[in-house]
Amino acid sequence: MNERLLQFIWQHLYFNKEQLATEDGQLLQIIFQGSINTNQGPDFLNAKLKIDTVLWAGHVELHLKTSDWKKHGHETDEQYKSVILHVVWQHDTVDAQRFPLLVLNTRVASSLLQKYDELMQQNKFIPCEKQVTSVREIVWLSWKERMVAERLQQRSKKVEEQLVKTKHHWEDVFWQLIARNFGLSLNAELFEAVAQSVSITILAKHKNQIHQLEALLLGQAGFLSTDFEDQYPQMLQKEYQFLKKKYKLIPVSQKPIFLRMRPSNFPTVRLAQMAMLIHHSSHLFSKIIEAKELNEIKKVLQVTANDFWHTHYTLIETSAHKKKQLGAMMVENIFINTIIPVLFAYGSYHKNEVLKQKAIHWLQQIPKEKNAITKKWEEVGVAHQSAFDSQALLYLKKNYCTVKNCIHCAVGNSILKK
Repeated sequence: MNERLLQFIWQHLYFNKEQLATEDGQLLQIIFQGSINTNQGPDFLNAKLKIDTVLWAGHVELHLKTSDWKKHGHETDEQYKSVILHVVWQHDTVDAQRFPLLVLNTRVASSLLQKYDELMQQNKFIPCEKQVTSVREIVWLSWKERMVAERLQQRSKKVEEQLVKTKHHWEDVFWQLIARNFGLSLNAELFEAVAQSVSITILAKHKNQIHQLEALLLGQAGFLSTDFEDQYPQMLQKEYQFLKKKYKLIPVSQKPIFLRMRPSNFPTVRLAQMAMLIHHSSHLFSKIIEAKELNEIKKVLQVTANDFWHTHYTLIETSAHKKKQLGAMMVENIFINTIIPVLFAYGSYHKNEVLKQKAIHWLQQIPKEKNAITKKWEEVGVAHQSAFDSQALLYLKKNYCTVKNCIHCAVGNSILKK
């Protein structure tokens, strides 16, 4: 037994409530067990109980042992003066109790404790791997909705942190986050630093000149500081030197990573595609807010780097001819990791439920993600159809299954209470 499990048992009243009585023999009726407290103070707030004939309203404190009350210093703590019931797993002291005492160790089914112990002992992909297929579909549907909401709320907080740094400039926030997304995991820091070093306002002034956009992005990323033989890189270098001086730009210090990366994901190619996205779009974030259909934005994102890049993956070496178009998977990745979270954050910030629902609806329209974790979910029998499902499962795995937070998971709850 641990305090987290004891809280779970009390929260859901998973114990025998017949002939319920306090340790000193007073009849006890639980009208409302209270709301769990995530801050300092008693474990459950605003409970309502009937003890003998008296109706009580106040807080409930839980401990593994009765003696923990004094051990934790509650005796002199003002926050605990409104406690009306002390719930313990084991009564281990004969000291006079200031509050009515309820002991639970004889009232909880041994099967529940056994199931919990089994889950905690598992070292598989998820603790409930053997039982997960027995959980009803309705439980899964509602829990996936909760997981997606939690994930989007978590991402919204990060967006709001960026918003403060940019003095509440949404276009700048979006530009920095989409740039980070273009960098993928290996070059995310580099791309975000580039976006922070040259604002979307400066880039917008040069949106009609693709070579100037490339010069700004590639130059700030440190790709135009060597000697070139080809005319195009030489021209970009000259443009960059002029623009760098004009806007007093300072190149970023992060170094690009090419190691173990597919050529189509090289940072040079991604920066060239970013330049083309800026070249072909204006006020992209505003268009996302106004768009009715996901495909309207998909078309804007399906950009191809300019002609030079058809035969290059870097500024130095030539390669076989191949158009460097932003692929469908990358477009979907941008929607999942940038567009939808920022759209949801914008809706939350402005209390616009329509925009929040649009973000969720778009997530349901995107194909499911395919990676090692989603593959394992399928192997244990949990199917998923869309990015809405895969995002829910990725969040569930990281924040609940890996840390074995089964008692706060609806799926775990369903297994434990059977």
